[in-house]
Amino acid sequence: MRFLPFLSLATLVATPVLAQPIPGPRPGIVRVKIVTSDGAMLLAIDTKRAPKTAANFLAYVDDGRFDGTSFYRAARSKKDPKSGFIQGGIQTDARRILPPFPLETTAMTGIRHLDATVSMARAANPDSAGGNFVITIGPAPQMDARPGFPGYAAFGHLIAGRDTVKRILAEPSGGGMDAFKGQMILRKVRLISARRLDGVAKPTGGPKVWLLMRD
Repeated sequence: MRFLPFLSLATLVATPVLAQPIPGPRPGIVRVKIVTSDGAMLLAIDTKRAPKTAANFLAYVDDGRFDGTSFYRAARSKKDPKSGFIQGGIQTDARRILPPFPLETTAMTGIRHLDATVSMARAANPDSAGGNFVITIGPAPQMDARPGFPGYAAFGHLIAGRDTVKRILAEPSGGGMDAFKGQMILRKVRLISARRLDGVAKPTGGPKVWLLMRD
């Protein structure tokens, strides 16, 4: 895979709800609720085992950099089209991007690419991950680190909203080139908002250029 490249619960009442109860907080885990045009999902971000990757993702969340972006890729397995991964985030929007950071490999964190894993998308440079991420449906061991291949930075898991992820994975797709061939969602799924449910937001304080230069 290559890169294309505490709100309270009461505050969330007006947004699409998850079909299952929201799991409670756990030490070292920050829950992030994502609302899309295909439904909502809840991610558990592992700040203990993948601190740098988690901090990067939460910076995008706390700044609102994911709000108004999309899920744009549905990579379905040829053997089982109901498995694979979805990819979303800022794509190549330079107005939203934060500085890259060193890759935290699965060998370093111990977070392997199993079913419902959240991981960072990146370009050929291992340290190029930033504002794009994937969620797996089914295991993806090919994304783990191995001799001669650094792999991708897994940093959390999907804990609610699996039906939403499956709907996105099933969206009609096409176009794209090379590894992306046939995988670009034809009508992108809007990523309406991403909000943390635990702890205190830590925005970067950087200018929100994308709000000043709306398309």
